[in-house]
Amino acid sequence: MSTDIRQNQVSAARVMVVGCGALGNEVLKNLVLMGVTHIVVVDFDIVEMGNLTRSVLFTKSDAERKRQKVEVVAERLQQMNAAVEVTAICGDIAYDVGLGLVRQMDVVIGCVDSRWARFCINRLCMRAGIPWVDGGIDGLEGTARVFAPGKNCYACNLGPEGLKDLARRMPCSGIIRRQEQAGSAPTTSIIASIIGAIEVQEALKIIITGVRSQESGVRRKQKSGVRRQGDGEMTSLCGKMLYYDGEHMTVRIADYKAYDDECPEHELWAPVRQTAVSDATPVGEALQCWTRELKRSGFLRSGQLRITLCLANDCFVDYVSRRDNDERISIMAPGRSVADKVAGEKSLDGLPLSALYQHEFRHLDAAFPYPSLTLAQLGIPPHDIVHVTDGDEDYYFELCPK
Repeated sequence: MSTDIRQNQVSAARVMVVGCGALGNEVLKNLVLMGVTHIVVVDFDIVEMGNLTRSVLFTKSDAERKRQKVEVVAERLQQMNAAVEVTAICGDIAYDVGLGLVRQMDVVIGCVDSRWARFCINRLCMRAGIPWVDGGIDGLEGTARVFAPGKNCYACNLGPEGLKDLARRMPCSGIIRRQEQAGSAPTTSIIASIIGAIEVQEALKIIITGVRSQESGVRRKQKSGVRRQGDGEMTSLCGKMLYYDGEHMTVRIADYKAYDDECPEHELWAPVRQTAVSDATPVGEALQCWTRELKRSGFLRSGQLRITLCLANDCFVDYVSRRDNDERISIMAPGRSVADKVAGEKSLDGLPLSALYQHEFRHLDAAFPYPSLTLAQLGIPPHDIVHVTDGDEDYYFELCPK
C-alpha cells in the first residue's frame, strides 16, 4: 500500500472526538497534524482558567469570556489547517448526538472523564457498528483501549460493580481541584500528550485498515490484525489495555476483553431505513408517516396499523406529583430535565426527587396524549436513528434534515 493511498484514506476519514479537555486538545491537534480534515467535536463545557496549563488550544481570553470548548477548538483547528471541516456539538454525548451522525464516522475517540460518558459512547458505537478508542488520564497515569463491535465491549468489561457505579461523575475540573487541595499534582500536559498520541495512533490504524459495508454503510475492520506497509501486522489495542505510569516510568499491556452475546448494549441497529420525518415533526404525524412508509414497503399487513416509537435513551415526563398528596407539577420535558424543572418549585419545599412520583412515557403510540409535540421536544436529537416496533418486528429510521 503506497503512502499516497494511506494519506488519502486519512484525509477522507470522518472522526468524532468526544471531550475537549486536556486529552481532547492533544487528540484534536494530532488529528489535524496527521491530515484528518473531517472532524466532529462533542463537549458541553466552557473553558476555565484551570484548563490553560494542560490544553494547547485554549487561551486566557477564552477562559475570561467563558467560551464553549467546542467553539474554541473548532476555531483553532481551522487556523491550523483551513481545509479542516469541523462540526461542533455543544451537548451531552448521552442525549444530544444523533446516532445517524455517529453512523457516518470511521472511528470515534473518547476523551472523557467518567464511566457514564464511556458507557454512552460505547452504546452509540455498538448500535452504529463503529469502533472507538478510549483514553483516560489522572495525575501521571494514563490508559488507552480500543473497543470494536463483535470483539470488545466497554459495558461487558465493567462487570456488576462497575455498572452500579455508572452514575458517579467527577469532571476534570473537579478532579484537579480535589488534587490541588490535597497537595498532589493534577493531571499534566505531559500525560495528556502521551495518551492522546496513542489514541490517535490507534484511530489511524482503524482508518487505514477499515472497509465499508455496502449493506449497512458503516466502516468495519477488515480483519482482527492491523495491516502495515509490506508484510506482517501491527498490533491493535482492541481487547487490551495500555497502562502508562509516568511516576515510575513503566508501561504494561494487559488483556481487557469481554464480549457477552446477550449484552443489550451492543445490539446493532440495522437495517437503517430513510424516512421523511425529522426531529421537528410532531409525534402524531411521525407515527402516521412511519406507518405509511412501512405499508408501502410491504412490512405492515393491512390489519396491522398500530406502531410504537420506543424512546431508547430517555423517557418523556409530563408531570411529577408528591407522594403524600395529589399535587401535580407540570414538566413536559425529557426525564433528564426533571431535576432542573422542580428545583424552582416553592411548593415542593426542597423535597428530594425520591419524594416525588414521576409520570413518564417510554413507548409512544397513537394513544399518546400529546401528539403535537415534536420529536425534538421529546429529547430526540437531530439526525438521530429512532427505534419503531409493530409488536413483532423492530425497525430503525434515520431522521432526515429539517
